[in-house]
Amino acid sequence: MTMKIKKIGILRETKTPPDRRVPFSPAEVHKLQQQFPGVEVVVQPSPIRCYLDEEYRKAGIPLQENPEDCDVLMGVKEVKKETLIPGKTYFFFSHTAKKQPYNRDLLREVLHRKIKLVDYEYLTAPNGARLVAFGHWAGIVGAYNALRAWGERTGDYTLKPAHKCHDRKEMIQQLDKVKLPPIKILITGGGRVAFGALETLTPLHLKQVAPEEFLTTNYDEPVVCRIDPDHYVIRKDYAPFDLKHFFQHPGMYRSVFLPYTKTADLFIACHYWDPHSPVFMKPEDYRAPGFRIKVVADVSCDIRKPIPSTLRASTIANPFYGYNPETEGEGYPFTPDNITVMAVDNLPGELPRDASGDFGNMLLDRVMPALLGEDKDKIIERATITENGRLTEHFKYLQGYVEGKE
Repeated sequence: MTMKIKKIGILRETKTPPDRRVPFSPAEVHKLQQQFPGVEVVVQPSPIRCYLDEEYRKAGIPLQENPEDCDVLMGVKEVKKETLIPGKTYFFFSHTAKKQPYNRDLLREVLHRKIKLVDYEYLTAPNGARLVAFGHWAGIVGAYNALRAWGERTGDYTLKPAHKCHDRKEMIQQLDKVKLPPIKILITGGGRVAFGALETLTPLHLKQVAPEEFLTTNYDEPVVCRIDPDHYVIRKDYAPFDLKHFFQHPGMYRSVFLPYTKTADLFIACHYWDPHSPVFMKPEDYRAPGFRIKVVADVSCDIRKPIPSTLRASTIANPFYGYNPETEGEGYPFTPDNITVMAVDNLPGELPRDASGDFGNMLLDRVMPALLGEDKDKIIERATITENGRLTEHFKYLQGYVEGKE
């Protein structure tokens, strides 16, 4: 039987480094209460949130320090174990379903306290498409940081960090300073992250070229090219490329990415990568004659593979580091011999107001009707990792992870 939800609490973020995003802005809370008039929303006070306590208060949304009387508690990033309230329903990105070792204890505590954990990452439509995500904003900020890195490396211009801009509008205004020589910019990926990156580049009015032209033609102006998997992998048996087959059998493919390393100057990685897929590059490729890439903005941020120069995740405060191809180790980010690497793993946190507003609208349109009404498509059920002290059917594969056996 479905629980009648009367009160929702918006949690204060407790993860370090701090994240300023929220699941609902004051405007979205107002919309939610208009759409579902019987539901009360309260906000736990926070000194770091991108929307100030006063903004919620002015919108008529109560601040409440102790959320124990709420039926549902909603945050963004992982919740501190000691603050978890037994028996409640929580929504947040738990980063546990891929057996992340650093969050094993969090999942154990969720089970121990008999919490119903709904993970945003697994809120999907019946066809498997994700319903809510920040990926688009990762692409938007990732491309901006790529341009920022190029300016720092060349000394041609300096851009204000995105997290010091009030919002996306101010960040885009910074692009008026960008002066690019006739470089080639490469973007990998075909999802919302890659198209977010292209969105940031749009004000620069760059010529967008096809992969074949990118590899063979020299230009007297800066150009950009976006490539899908069929341009950077082929089947080992040379059968025609099929995207569904690639996702299902990534080990049957090999990389054909190397020609791009000899033509691209700035690489913005926005692809999804399966650990069984071929790598894009190997360390020795960076030392090969003709290797041309000077800046790698790794929005995907998979450590060391498939891009060896991604030695670690960087931070919003210190987004850049150098990769020395000779030592295969870290160095100063802006020396000519090093590759400049940007590998921030929480990029949407740099534009928290915009990203939160977009995320909240997706939640309102695609998820809250299922949570607060009838869940005909089992949206909430598919995203529920734990309930009543047990892993749900969809996530029983995590049992060994929880027990520390894997």
